[in-house]
Amino acid sequence: MKILCIGDIVSRVGREMLFRYVDELKYQKQIDLVIANGENSTHGRGMARAAYNELMRAGVDVVTMGNHTWNCREVVDIMRKEQNVIRPANYNGVCPGKGSLIHTLRDGRKVGVINLIGRTYLEPADSPFESAEKEIEKLKKVTDIILVDFHAEATSEKLAMGYFLDGKVSAVFGTHTHVQTADDTIMPLGTGYITDLGMTGPQISILGRERTSIINRFLCNMPQKFEIADGKGQLCGCIFDIDEGSGLCSATERVFIREK
Repeated sequence: MKILCIGDIVSRVGREMLFRYVDELKYQKQIDLVIANGENSTHGRGMARAAYNELMRAGVDVVTMGNHTWNCREVVDIMRKEQNVIRPANYNGVCPGKGSLIHTLRDGRKVGVINLIGRTYLEPADSPFESAEKEIEKLKKVTDIILVDFHAEATSEKLAMGYFLDGKVSAVFGTHTHVQTADDTIMPLGTGYITDLGMTGPQISILGRERTSIINRFLCNMPQKFEIADGKGQLCGCIFDIDEGSGLCSATERVFIREK
């Protein structure tokens, strides 16, 4: 089974990249399932209904979120009505939504997906390690194929999670930093891993934002309005080839498409 995981989709440019390339990737790489992080899909912060609908039309099957989960009010209604959107499992239990799901493919095969958020340099949350174990125990009753989106800032925390879950899940992929890392690998016990998938959005930008305001912030240390960048896009992600018998990863392939 081949699963395409797509990094943080930023704004209209990111959504348009999905329409241009997801179907082609599905055909060329024989992709069975597409998971995408949608927490920046509406103007760089949150996911409104219109953006969610576009992600679905573009071929995304499962949407994960992150620290911008609650930036659009509509996300609560989306999570209540749609079964394919999850937010970090280690958010407080009173938060709307769920932290994991089982996605059933058309042929009946089942895939588990877990969303977690890091605690280093991010807002307080429950332990992602403890939450991961709880969600895995629940999903393992249904399937051995489980992928984890760990939305975290620190590389060390992401690596720690990768080794912590090695052999327990099919793949662990990082999101949030918007810069793709070149360390996709299969860990010692068979779990696929990459520290960060990268960003799907405007390529001539600073993490999806217009460059001038970011530079001015560093120059003068005064508040700036960070506008979303426009122009040519890029699509970042990783394909995990999962052995359906063991539920472990047999191969990884980074995806990095830059429009010319």
